[in-house]
Amino acid sequence: MTIADAMTVDDRDRRSTHPAAQGPAATRPAPRFDRRVLLLAPAVLLIVVAFISPVGLLLSRAFTQPQVGVQNFVGLWERRGFLQVLWNTVMISATATPICVLLGFPVAHAMTHGSARLRRWLIFIVLVPFWTSLLVRTFANVILLQRNGPLNAMLVGLGFSAEPLPLLYNMTGLLFGAVQVLLPFVIFPLHAAMLRIDPALMQAALTLGASPMRAFWRVYLPLTMPGLLTGATLVFISTLGYYVTPAMLGGPRQTMIAQLIQDQIAQFGNWGIAGALSLLLLAVSGVMLLLLQFTVGLKAVAR
Repeated sequence: MTIADAMTVDDRDRRSTHPAAQGPAATRPAPRFDRRVLLLAPAVLLIVVAFISPVGLLLSRAFTQPQVGVQNFVGLWERRGFLQVLWNTVMISATATPICVLLGFPVAHAMTHGSARLRRWLIFIVLVPFWTSLLVRTFANVILLQRNGPLNAMLVGLGFSAEPLPLLYNMTGLLFGAVQVLLPFVIFPLHAAMLRIDPALMQAALTLGASPMRAFWRVYLPLTMPGLLTGATLVFISTLGYYVTPAMLGGPRQTMIAQLIQDQIAQFGNWGIAGALSLLLLAVSGVMLLLLQFTVGLKAVAR
């Protein structure tokens, strides 16, 4: 056998043992268990024990107490007081959301396009509320908004009002407290969306003859829409489940679902109605997340 023949036989044997020459089954590696998944076990166990199980038990009582059936949901529909609370919750959420968007957009814009020092100061100011307890912030708003508080003293002193205004225990106080707490949920998604916008796009629009306002409406605002919709959805869903702020700053006409759930359990022991209200609140939040998915997509939100 010559050297050339030996090389040919060796190449043939090498090709015969190559995975591609052994058929499709040999090209697919056997599935292997990734042991890194085990690192998620403590977190998953904590979520199941501390969140999914108790929430699931509460929601199941909507169909089992005081008896098996859907009578709790029928009671929600027949009693106008429950429907009024649901309407209050949706309207308060729908009112607080655009206010947060209108106030948060300029802050996010200044945070994105301002100097490095201004950006650091704005981030610090926006983050300060997260370092303070919600209960403490709510009590601070009570002091600020009361008839003899600093805000009314300033309004009367500057001549904007002849007498102190009723800013507490009504819609004004509730919206003031809600917006103050929820504003960062709009600012940071908008800031993240604005950081991804190429500044050359606005310069190109202005160079092609568009006015600054037209360039903003036709170029800049559509590009910030994912962050804007994300922040608006976060504010709306967060407001739906508010309890401390409406309980301390709102009045009887501003009762929200979370307060009603607490009253049904603590005062009447009606776990069935509380479960039905919780399930209804969860359904509204799910609908909002579906709308966010159909508009900008949850993957775009995560980026």
